[in-house]
Amino acid sequence: MRILTIIAATLGLWIAATGVSHAEATYAPQKVVYHINGTGGENGAGYKPALNNISNHISAVGADNLDLRVVMHGDGLGLLQAAIDDQQLQGIIAGLKNDGVQFLVCKNTLTGRNIDPETDLFDVWPEDIVPSGVAELGKLQAEGFAYIKP
Repeated sequence: MRILTIIAATLGLWIAATGVSHAEATYAPQKVVYHINGTGGENGAGYKPALNNISNHISAVGADNLDLRVVMHGDGLGLLQAAIDDQQLQGIIAGLKNDGVQFLVCKNTLTGRNIDPETDLFDVWPEDIVPSGVAELGKLQAEGFAYIKP
């Protein structure tokens, strides 16, 4: 029993000395894509649990240990539409982006629904727009990204 205590203490000291966080010591690097295509309900409240899942995922794995993308198409663009008038949602999205999360928007949905990303969506840049949301999901999965549908 004493030997296990010594090993655990030594491992703890090594982790502290090398700057490896608990998350990095627990999880291997991950590549993950979250798929959002559903409606968020009134004021986008239904999107907040998905964003909370993403935040929890980052907390568990570590931002430096995670390549995370959010692909939105169809009704999922409502997330960035709701954020236009919701400062709390803006803060959550901005915080996730600061952690390296990429929010990818379907060009087919923009065109089909006549949505202007510059005026109708929160914080979308040309590099955030992909030709097709579903094709992007397929591409990312072929590249080894795990698929999560919150």
